Amino acid sequence: MQVQKVLLAEDDEHIRFIMKTGLSKLTDWQIFEARNGLEALDKAVEVKPDLILLDIMMPHMDGITAFKELAARNDLSHIPVIFMTAKVQYEEIQSYVELGARGVITKPVDPLSLPEQILAILSG
Repeated sequence: MQVQKVLLAEDDEHIRFIMKTGLSKLTDWQIFEARNGLEALDKAVEVKPDLILLDIMMPHMDGITAFKELAARNDLSHIPVIFMTAKVQYEEIQSYVELGARGVITKPVDPLSLPEQILAILSG
């Protein structure tokens, strides 16, 4: 899968900055940002990303709700989603994958290995 545009939906400004900086320096991907699920939906419509990195716990609309909204839209349902969370219990990760996510990246995120993690999930 070719990745050119990534939508990063994360409410923590510091984490978003670290992830965006890492991805921008280590790849040639365009990185778009959203601070919550509602912004992620609007931004997905606007930029049509190749991938969405979606935090689970966000204000206004959490990642699960945003994922379900994306999946319900014909124009957005094809976009792969990788959830990001600090909750790494096996059962939780399995439930996210069963929901339809391509995979899960655990926090805290290592910005230097983030592109490799993303590509491994997408190719797996």
